[in-house]
Amino acid sequence: MWEDRGNRLDLLGGGLVYVQVANDIAAMIKHGELAHGAKLPGEQELAQIYGIARVTIRRAMQELRERGLVVTAHGRGSFVR
Repeated sequence: MWEDRGNRLDLLGGGLVYVQVANDIAAMIKHGELAHGAKLPGEQELAQIYGIARVTIRRAMQELRERGLVVTAHGRGSFVR
């Protein structure tokens, strides 16, 4: 499921990259690929999976939290709500 997902991003004009990542993860949640309570990979691992900077992943996770799709516990990671 978490294989190379960088091909899902349009880095040359497809909109803000962090929103694209958030949308991709949100779609995985919506389609049941990520169940309630599932732990997401860490920021560094997601940055490698998507082939983008860690700061971009951090902003994508913030976006997902704002949408109410994930919750982050300091020192434990991020989980699907």
